Amino acid sequence: MIKRFALLAALAAMLAGCSAGTVDRRAGGPGVAKRVVSLMPSLTADLCRLGAGKALVGVSEYSPTATCAARAPIVGNFASVDAERIVGLHPDVVVGIPSQQRMTQTLRSAGIATVFFNDDSFADIFTDITGLGRLTGHTAQARALVARLQARTAALRATERFKRRPRVFVALGTGPIWTVGPQSYLSQIIDLAGGRNAVGRLPAAYAEYSAEALLAAQPDAIVTDRFTHLSTVLDREPWRSLRAVREHHVYVAPDEFERPGPSYNEGLHWLIERLRPLAT
Repeated sequence: MIKRFALLAALAAMLAGCSAGTVDRRAGGPGVAKRVVSLMPSLTADLCRLGAGKALVGVSEYSPTATCAARAPIVGNFASVDAERIVGLHPDVVVGIPSQQRMTQTLRSAGIATVFFNDDSFADIFTDITGLGRLTGHTAQARALVARLQARTAALRATERFKRRPRVFVALGTGPIWTVGPQSYLSQIIDLAGGRNAVGRLPAAYAEYSAEALLAAQPDAIVTDRFTHLSTVLDREPWRSLRAVREHHVYVAPDEFERPGPSYNEGLHWLIERLRPLAT
């Protein structure tokens, strides 16, 4: 849990220090990239689904292990990179998110192209797939993938006619409590699933949340992940005083729920199934 909180804190700090619209910034145009290093699991997943997996020569920590990138060496994560190892891989381009600009400065100084894709919103999923397709010569595949994903989302939403919208709290940390704000990707997924974020306002997409505010919010459901280990504190305050805990509406989400990549529909479908009994 300490490691998880440290990662969240680092992410929040970096997001606060970067501009929201910094995309496709590069050190020289790489043309069609045939050797790619990906510094984000979601971008790695995009490249695999596009059929560009053979171009991946390095990936980030937490990249999906069952993908086309399973044998690629791990060269960093969203908070740090092994610049020396990346240079030794001779990539045509390194792809990441805007908050990774500072840590990749050494790569640009070495003449390696870097391209950054926003991943803050639901719409960014499709923008990133399109951009990565263009970057790797898979434009047609990207267009087809976006169409399939959007059609699946529309079909999932069309099946839901909830009488009420359950209020959902996303627990990403317990000491202190961390959650997601309305501006986050996860909040948008909750909306698509027929629910609404129990948190009305936060200073950032990911931020601390007070125990008092959580008690006052009394969400209908709590969604967490396997890294938070929420089950170990449910017998403590404020958790044990929450109606969602007493009624056993606490759900551990699959990785697809949190990751803004091409498998997001699996996470969306998972959440719809959990909210349906609460929406009558």
